[in-house]
Amino acid sequence: MILNTKNLVSMTEINQNFSQIAKNIDNAGAVVVLKNNKPRYLITKIDDTFLDLTENEKIEVIAKRILNEHKTAFEVLAND
Repeated sequence: MILNTKNLVSMTEINQNFSQIAKNIDNAGAVVVLKNNKPRYLITKIDDTFLDLTENEKIEVIAKRILNEHKTAFEVLAND
């Protein structure tokens, strides 16, 4: 998986510069928060249409997105 380093932020950075991080989320759609130099949290922008979905529909949308974004990684893991 390839991560854009601009989308990686530390817990310290979140605490000190949340408004700037929020702007980055608006531009990039999401950021990964690192805790002890390891990915710990994903902060993502909520799409307005996402709010009107049922819980099951939300899970389906997220699952499809994750599968599409990381298809190659899942295929490699499936073949191991």
